[in-house]
Amino acid sequence: MNEIKKIPDSPVCYIKGVGEKRAKLLEKLGITTALQLAEHYPRGYIDFNETTAISNLVNDGENHVVKAIVTKKFPAYYGRINIFKVLVSDGTGDMLITFFNSDYSFTRLKLDNEYCFYGKMAGDFLRKEMNSPVFIDSQDPNKLMPRYSLTTGISQGIMSNCIKNVLRDFTFPEHLSDTLMDKYSLISYDNALRWIHFPENKEQYDKAKYRLTFEELFLLQLGLKSMKNRKKKLAGAPMESKSIDEYYSSLPFTLTGAQIRAISECCDDMQKSVPMNRLLQGDVGSGKTLVAAACIWFAHENDCQSAFMAPTEILTEQHEHTLRTLLEPFGIRVGRLTGAMTARQKRVIKEALAGGLLDVVVGTHALISDSVTFFRLGLVITDEQHRFGVDQRAALSAKGDDPHLLVMSATPIPRTLALMIYGDLDVSILNELPPGRQKIDTFAVPSSYHARIYAFLRKLVAEGRQAYIVCPMVSENDELPDERKAVTAYAAHLQKEVFPDLRVAPIHGKMKPKEKDAVMRAFAAHEIDVLVSTTVIEVGVDVPNAALMLIENAECFGLSQLHQLRGRVGRGRHKSYCVLVSDNKGEENKQRLKVMSSTSDGFAIAEEDLKLRGPGDFFGSRQHGLPSLRVADLSCDLSLLHETQSAAEQLLAADPALKNHPLLKARVELLFELNADAMN
Repeated sequence: MNEIKKIPDSPVCYIKGVGEKRAKLLEKLGITTALQLAEHYPRGYIDFNETTAISNLVNDGENHVVKAIVTKKFPAYYGRINIFKVLVSDGTGDMLITFFNSDYSFTRLKLDNEYCFYGKMAGDFLRKEMNSPVFIDSQDPNKLMPRYSLTTGISQGIMSNCIKNVLRDFTFPEHLSDTLMDKYSLISYDNALRWIHFPENKEQYDKAKYRLTFEELFLLQLGLKSMKNRKKKLAGAPMESKSIDEYYSSLPFTLTGAQIRAISECCDDMQKSVPMNRLLQGDVGSGKTLVAAACIWFAHENDCQSAFMAPTEILTEQHEHTLRTLLEPFGIRVGRLTGAMTARQKRVIKEALAGGLLDVVVGTHALISDSVTFFRLGLVITDEQHRFGVDQRAALSAKGDDPHLLVMSATPIPRTLALMIYGDLDVSILNELPPGRQKIDTFAVPSSYHARIYAFLRKLVAEGRQAYIVCPMVSENDELPDERKAVTAYAAHLQKEVFPDLRVAPIHGKMKPKEKDAVMRAFAAHEIDVLVSTTVIEVGVDVPNAALMLIENAECFGLSQLHQLRGRVGRGRHKSYCVLVSDNKGEENKQRLKVMSSTSDGFAIAEEDLKLRGPGDFFGSRQHGLPSLRVADLSCDLSLLHETQSAAEQLLAADPALKNHPLLKARVELLFELNADAMN
């Protein structure tokens, strides 16, 4: 074995079967080292133990496992598409197996040998067929075959072989203490990696899953608690108590009890010597901006500036308008700073901030540029916090002397879960909606209703309204889907075949920020009637005139995400509707759509979402700034999360900086993708 192969963080290109070309493809999946390849866990498994008799097979669109003997191999057909056929039997019936352009698979199958085939049944009860199935020898002891997330150019077979090679050539060092492993009955990290990929039985899989789940949650808690402990050591400048009644009396409406409570919690925090570090969580339309404005007012009363960071140009305009309306009567000077502004406009704002001539600035990432300085920054607010990383929030906070921090999110999360996930933040929840908000009528229908839906959409547009149509990224194979193709093709179809007289436009995540911003501006200005989109509009500008949200293939989204999308309509005085299209007849999907149709309570929906499919929507790849969970499922592993919390607290009490646990510290830093000093 080459010496370099003994180092788990060595480049992935050195692994047998990878090389430079495949290394570039793996990089698209975030895999650049041997360790990252070993930690590219399966997204699921084919269980060859769960077999179905050929006589019981039905053409239901589901995958089945059939254990059968090869009884006949037909002559191969070589043409533009090479076709290879075999006949198999299990004693209850016969089934035809067909492979396309796969001489290798055809050659592997031997007459009179028994195999397990995995695929979808085709044909009918008289002639049962299976096309291009995955198969193994029935005597193979490993009956669980991993299935991986892939990218173009990397097949399941290639990925599986690459992972086999990295596990063969490397030994992965242990980073948990013997005491911890004994206390919680954990297998070694090295064994866990081998068994999570290629378990010989369910017992091995269960042990590997438990070890890696514990580790993932343990590292998460160590990181969050380390950050929280670090922030507790900061010495912020406490603000003086000010009566908020003056702010309340200026409002032309009455705040909800939840808003008043959240404002009180924030103001109490800002009077402490430790800087506020609070998450403001509220459903769509719950009035988070009003709470933020109250905090800005409180900071201004204490002669402090505020910075309000939002993810898009158009959102900064919306927030600037709202804050001006609420705060300028108090003499609070509001400005805006974005990357799209001219050099002169930027210079004016920057000079005003540095000279103390501006009290609050609303901006995009432009706020964290080196050229931006503040006279006395006392409060930092970020909107749609999952769009900003921990490091970005820290960069903005660094422009002040340990300023107070308020992060806002419109993604409802069950309170107990929020307290655990956002372990470095205190949590305020807005669980009331202002009076007078119209209910959004929600309907779940099959795709056969499209003609009626389109007719209803046309009626709304004729009345002057607008509509969103969201279509998910769907892929028929194991490759990553192309959102651009899906959206543009659907938009083109609608424009040409369905609504030739309406203004239809696509928007998707592959567009440049300026392009997306231009489309959203056009939609907000009523220059577009129908906006076809992926979930990129999930966080967007308010368009009060939008009255219909049509979501295609609704089964592809979590409940919380459906709720977020629904919240894009119903923001004006017009009656609004949400239509969920799905042909999935599974019981779980029926339950999900029933929940969406029966309630508009985001927190109730979040609770149900957690039960049904785990926390993926509010804790996954979209949750920038927090590590995504690859093994743990918080809907199932809450008790284990409590245990890891306790274990993390005990370890940090004895070793706050993890100086005696260097490998563990390195793993925490790797998980959070932060520099070492960020965790101290």
